Amino acid sequence: MKNQLMAAVNHLASEKGLPREVILEAIEAALASAYRRKYGMPSGSVQARVDPESGEMLIYVEKKVVQKVTDPRVQLSLAEAQAIDPQAEIGSVILVDSTPADFGRIAAQTAKQVIMQRIREAERETTYEHFAEQEGEIVVGRVQRYVAQTGDVIVNLEHSEAVLTKEEQLPNERYRRDSRISAYLMEVRKGNRGAVLKLSRRHRNMLRRLLEQEVPEISKGIVEIKALAREPGYRSKVAVAALQPGVEPVGCCVGMRGTRIQNIVNELSGEKIDVIAWSPDIRTFIKNALSPAKPLAVLLQEGNNGRTAVVVVPDKQLSLAIGKEGQNARLAAKLTGWRIDIKGETEARAEGLIELAEEQLRRETSAVEQKKRALWETTQAILEGREAIGAEVTAEAAEAAPAIEGEAEAQALEAAVVPEAEARPETVAEVPVPAEPAALEKPVAIEEPEAEEAIEVAEAAEITPAAEELAEEEAEGEWEEIEDYEDFDYPAYEEDEDEEDTRRKDSRRKKKDKDRRKRQRLVYDEELGETIAIRRRKQQPDDWGGYDGFA
Repeated sequence: MKNQLMAAVNHLASEKGLPREVILEAIEAALASAYRRKYGMPSGSVQARVDPESGEMLIYVEKKVVQKVTDPRVQLSLAEAQAIDPQAEIGSVILVDSTPADFGRIAAQTAKQVIMQRIREAERETTYEHFAEQEGEIVVGRVQRYVAQTGDVIVNLEHSEAVLTKEEQLPNERYRRDSRISAYLMEVRKGNRGAVLKLSRRHRNMLRRLLEQEVPEISKGIVEIKALAREPGYRSKVAVAALQPGVEPVGCCVGMRGTRIQNIVNELSGEKIDVIAWSPDIRTFIKNALSPAKPLAVLLQEGNNGRTAVVVVPDKQLSLAIGKEGQNARLAAKLTGWRIDIKGETEARAEGLIELAEEQLRRETSAVEQKKRALWETTQAILEGREAIGAEVTAEAAEAAPAIEGEAEAQALEAAVVPEAEARPETVAEVPVPAEPAALEKPVAIEEPEAEEAIEVAEAAEITPAAEELAEEEAEGEWEEIEDYEDFDYPAYEEDEDEEDTRRKDSRRKKKDKDRRKRQRLVYDEELGETIAIRRRKQQPDDWGGYDGFA
């Protein structure tokens, strides 16, 4: 019987995930309750003990030592008490073993419901404490069922149920039974039937936790998430900054070929995520927040209506800066904490906003320079004061020393005084000024290149590798005749928003003009009766801007 009891305790502890001590305490409380009910004992006077090794059950009753016993259930004579404890006295309380012979059967019949109730309470308390430690973290479970009336999803989390309400679900997600799901544990509280767990996939901190899991630099404290704005299911913006020099925060979050950020996008069912660099300069931060648009100027205004930033963007990027239904501007405002008003370049110039923004930036820059200058002057004054103190200390030491005649004694005095002045922290030692380098005996003549060669060198410096590759391909073409060399029309290049591409195309045109001047030669055409220019040119595809390679 005793071994069976301990086997049942071990099995129950393993099945419910509870410590053995919790189950044994529940059994002891149930045994004490059963004994009080059977024998009508007052509350608090009965104690039950279960040996964790053998499983033996004992009942102890607290009895008071009196001179004359009137109630044998709670009183004990002095002689009986001294037989148990020789130091017992009148008025003391001792524990007396009162285990009945048939107590095993009584306990099994009376204490079953009490034991199960205590185990359920202990299980609920353990569940609550376990998930309370995970509140604010991401948990993983499986979809148990879908409640059609409310639209809620019940998720199974480690033998516990959590609810994902319809308001906390992503708008473009559909859930299937037994499918794996990860969510943000938003709230843990005690209920009548145990712990109540509320999940969320729309909470802004879910994106923060996903970044911490996917980017080791964030979890290690090398990169910090400064600000985060999210419209669940559609788009998010995250501002990050590096806490160590030499670390590129945006690259750490994006990962090699975008693998890290793509894993987060897949977890959030295709939600777009913009990772931008945080900056202490609010203008730079606002410009980065409006990415992929490239603002020209930012005018900051602070008043009774709050903080407003008027951002000027190129006319062709106005819709890009605002975003679909104002989403890009709205997220940038949430990210920076400023109300953002976006205007096109033409409108801003008509209102004079660009000049105001430039003047505001100049004033702030001037104020910063003045603060730096004042700080530098204060530092110089402190250093000059220390030099004066050092000079006074040296003079006092020289006056205090006795007059010594002779060159050797004077040198000894100097060696004793100078280290004392150098040892004081206020003394500033003079730094020797290096001598100027000696002039060259003979001037070196430097030949300057001719004007045409200098121009060719300057043009060659602007040629990109792409332009050189195109020039080599053109050099492999065949000789073709062009009647009027100067009227030759090159294919038009579409203007690109990227300045780097524009510069590359300009270099390509310059390279072509240079090659054209080198390759042209004049020949007399007998059929036409005039001189024409002939140059070598490779024929281009027909689909390149509608140009077939000839003028």
